[in-house]
Amino acid sequence: MSTDLPLIDVIAGARPNFMKIAPILRAIGARQAGGSRLRTRLVHTGQHYDARMSGDFFEQLGIPEPDVNLEVGSGTQAEQTAAIMTRYERLLLGQRSALCLVVGDVTSTMACAIAAQKLGVPVAHVEGGIRSGDWTMPEEINRLVTDAITNWFFTTSEAANANLRRAGVAERAIHFVGNTMIDTLLANLDRLRPPPFWAEQGLVPGGYFVATLHRPANVDDAQGFARLLRALADGVRGLPVVFPVHPRTARTLAALPGRPANVLVVEPQPYLEFNWLVRHAKGVITDSGGITEETTVLGVPCLTLRDTTERPETVAIGTNELIGTDPAALQPALDRLFAGRWKRGAVPELWDGRSGERIAAILEQLLCR
Repeated sequence: MSTDLPLIDVIAGARPNFMKIAPILRAIGARQAGGSRLRTRLVHTGQHYDARMSGDFFEQLGIPEPDVNLEVGSGTQAEQTAAIMTRYERLLLGQRSALCLVVGDVTSTMACAIAAQKLGVPVAHVEGGIRSGDWTMPEEINRLVTDAITNWFFTTSEAANANLRRAGVAERAIHFVGNTMIDTLLANLDRLRPPPFWAEQGLVPGGYFVATLHRPANVDDAQGFARLLRALADGVRGLPVVFPVHPRTARTLAALPGRPANVLVVEPQPYLEFNWLVRHAKGVITDSGGITEETTVLGVPCLTLRDTTERPETVAIGTNELIGTDPAALQPALDRLFAGRWKRGAVPELWDGRSGERIAAILEQLLCR
C-alpha cells in the first residue's frame, strides 16, 4: 500500500482498549479490500504488558500483531504517562501520522492524545464525551484532558453527545456511532467458551455470580474490603461467586487473613472465557464501567458498587443499578434479584454491532476528501 495514503495511528495500551479497537481495525481492513485509501499503524503502548492482560485478547479477538510496541511497562500514573508521551513522540517524529485515534479512558489514551496534538497531529476519540463527574477516578481526568484536545468525537450515547455540547463542542465534530465494545461482544457470542474451572467447580448457568472489584474506594483498605467480601458472600445465599482478581485487588486480598468459602478467586480471564461467565451468571457485582455495557446487552442483572457512572444509559435503559460503596446496600439489592424483581432492561440506540463500520466510513470521509 502506498506510503502517500493517510496513516491512522490506532492506539491501544490496556485491556479495555483491545475489544474497542478490534471492530475498527476489521472495518478499515474491509474497506481497504474494497479500495479504501486509509492505512493504519497499530501502536501498543505496553501499559498492560502480561499475556493475561494483553496477549490473550489479541489472539482471541483476531487483532493483528502491533506495528509498534512502546513497551512502557509498569510504573505510577505519572511515570507511565511520561514514558508513553516520550516514546510516542519519538515515533511521530520518525514517521508522522495523519491522525491519532484513541479509545476509552486509560492512561495511554490521554498520553498519546497530548503527544499528538503537541506535534500538530489531530486526534479522534472513540468513546468521547462520557463523564462520571467523579474527579477521584483517574479515568475521569483522562477523559476530561483527552476531550479537551480532541478534534473528532465518536460517541456511544446521546448522554455523551449532551456532555460534549455543554462543553462547547461543535456539532460537526460529534459523530454518534454506537459502541464498538458491543460490536466485539456480538461478533463473538457464538465463540464464547467456559473456562477450565467451570466443570471442576460444578458451575451451572444461573447458579453463580461474577464479581470484579478494583476501584480504590472498594479494595485499597483491607478492613473495608474484607467487609465488602463478607457482605457479598452472605448476600448471594450460598451460591459461588467467581472473582477474577485484578492485580490491584490481589495486593489487598493477599493481606487478608482469609476469605469466604464461596468466593472463588481466579486469575484475570481471557475475553471469551470471561464473557461466557458473565453471560451465564445469575448476576454480576462490579465496580467497573465496561462490564455494565456487556451485561446490559446480555440481559444480565448488574449491581455496580459505585455512587456514579459514566455510562448512565446502562442504568436508565439497561440492567445496571448503582448500589453505592456501602457493603450494607448489597443485601437488599440481592434480595430483589432473588425475588425476581430486577428490571429487564433494553439495548441502547446503535448498540447493534456496526459501530466500527460507521467509524471507518467517517474516517474515510474526513481523511480522504
